Amino acid sequence: MLTSLPNLLTLSRIAAIPGLVALLFFDAPLYRWLACGLFAVAALTDYFDGYLARYMGQISAFGRFIDPIADKLFVAATLLMLVHAERVSEISVIAVLIILCREILVSGLREFLAGTAASLPVTKLAKWKTGLQMASIGVLIMGDVGNMLINPILGIDLPLQLIGEILLWGAAVLTLITGYDYLRAGLRHMKATAPAPTPAPKPEDISLKRAEPARPAG
Repeated sequence: MLTSLPNLLTLSRIAAIPGLVALLFFDAPLYRWLACGLFAVAALTDYFDGYLARYMGQISAFGRFIDPIADKLFVAATLLMLVHAERVSEISVIAVLIILCREILVSGLREFLAGTAASLPVTKLAKWKTGLQMASIGVLIMGDVGNMLINPILGIDLPLQLIGEILLWGAAVLTLITGYDYLRAGLRHMKATAPAPTPAPKPEDISLKRAEPARPAG
């Protein structure tokens, strides 16, 4: 199943990271367009890998394992490069930290619950968070260079940098909400699977055992 189409699409997100990181080192408009195009194509695979896995009946343990890892690596690498390239304002770095910390939290919960046969299903709100997050990153990659395409169509220049950061903060708010929901669900599973404590022997039982005479042999 490693070479199935859904798994190949998932792996393509990981494969796209080095190229995306390299493009984000450069600030020229051409490199921004290329980086945004590569990001958009890779982000689309996040939808199609799951859809095709269900449609083709190729849902696999490897796919369930690698899909969230690919998502987190892809998003984390891109956000870190945007901070490095100073395409995110200082205050919006906090939103980046919120998103990254939540991903680490959810990863830890999933790893713990994997040993208890429990799972953390993806909620609809988490899907909205992912969509908003991807949109914000795409806009921030382009920045105001995107007006080269928008101005001839609308006749105006949009504050794309500001729009991208607003979307990023929206994703950060949804990140806090969904992170809390996952944490609460994880704690509930932990309590349900916690072993029952062994009752301590009563003091009178211990004294009776000590006072009981030894039985004669034969």
